[in-house]
Amino acid sequence: MKRYDLRHLKENFLTRMGEIIRDTQSGEVMIFIFEIGDFSSVQKSADLVAGLNSTLMNSLKFNQVDWTIVVKKGNL
Repeated sequence: MKRYDLRHLKENFLTRMGEIIRDTQSGEVMIFIFEIGDFSSVQKSADLVAGLNSTLMNSLKFNQVDWTIVVKKGNL
């Protein structure tokens, strides 16, 4: 399990998240933390995970501006 802090990318975190998921081996679990402006980024991240044939295992608000998701890489 590895943690990725994408908060420094602000609203542009999805591209990097997708790269990380694609480059990870099947069955691996990743924790991503990113900054949310509005809640649309949470849905976009869930859609990205599903589109990469992976499983969103957990999604929670970390504090007032940050969100954390746990992803398990599926088979591509």
